[in-house]
Amino acid sequence: MTPDQALAEAAQAQLRPVYFVAGEEALLASQVVAALKAATMKGGVAGLNEDQYQAGEADIDKVLGAARTLPMMAKRRYVLVRGLERWEKTKGDKPTDKDPLEKLVDYAKAPSASTVLVLLGAGVDKRRKLYTQAKADGYLVVCEPLPRQELPRWIERRVAERGCKISQNVADLLAELTGPELSPVADAVERLCLYVGDGNEIVEDSVATCIVRLRTASVWELVGAVGRRDAGAALAALADVYDPQDRGLRLLGVLAWSTRQLLRFDSALRAGASPDQAAIAAGAPPFKSRELNQQLKALPRADLERWPELLARLDLELKGGTRRPPQAVLESAILKLCRTSAPTKAPRA
Repeated sequence: MTPDQALAEAAQAQLRPVYFVAGEEALLASQVVAALKAATMKGGVAGLNEDQYQAGEADIDKVLGAARTLPMMAKRRYVLVRGLERWEKTKGDKPTDKDPLEKLVDYAKAPSASTVLVLLGAGVDKRRKLYTQAKADGYLVVCEPLPRQELPRWIERRVAERGCKISQNVADLLAELTGPELSPVADAVERLCLYVGDGNEIVEDSVATCIVRLRTASVWELVGAVGRRDAGAALAALADVYDPQDRGLRLLGVLAWSTRQLLRFDSALRAGASPDQAAIAAGAPPFKSRELNQQLKALPRADLERWPELLARLDLELKGGTRRPPQAVLESAILKLCRTSAPTKAPRA
């Protein structure tokens, strides 16, 4: 099941006796575990019906004994086991009747109806019987990182839950700057919502102030200088916007987002849309159509179409693909693009 399905079961108090929460996305896993605990303990006396264990430190029989214990003055007991992968056997070992994970499989076949046993293990081998059996029986909760295309929608929901607003376009920018792990994204959403206040909208300037401290207008000064093949102006613009603390990665994120927006705007114009319609198609408000049109005219199409490939290579290099300093990597890329830029074409209509 998905994390959303597990959260829905918790919200409706339709709890299963066993949940195996697996996957690398820690924020989703923690949300599921917290919701299951709250739903299980609702109406009970705090502390009387809760046990938490760390695999590798606690004995499996003690854990199963707690799971089979009847609740006291409550409907259910809550038992949590963290770090399930610590019970994995070493390579070459064969499962035995003493294997903790095998014992959990046996327990799940006939669990206590008055206990919710939550098993938390991000690194359990997916070939293990516990994993495959949990998947087959429907108690496996898979908390994997969200695909990039789903992250903006997750941000929109999170912002709405905090009582604020955000457009799809700005959500995409925030995803580019703070993803793919959800914990930094959630932290950014929290800061932005506190900054704009309840009921207000998070806009590009909010992101520039709170998250990246880099305005898209400044980025497009850099892009415009490259489009004119003005290496001096491009390097000067880079010096203004480069932040050594993040190795230029947030600059790269804004560049990638801005490039995609401009490519979508250009595509819509070429398909016959008006500038205002093209801005909407690019995910921008109509009033930005003039600004986007000016950016488009300043940058030859051949250059614009090369930017995504260049940015992908830069991303690899800035994340350890080279030993050169990050600023030197960016300067080299800017100079190369200025040298190889296509000749200036007549202004677009």
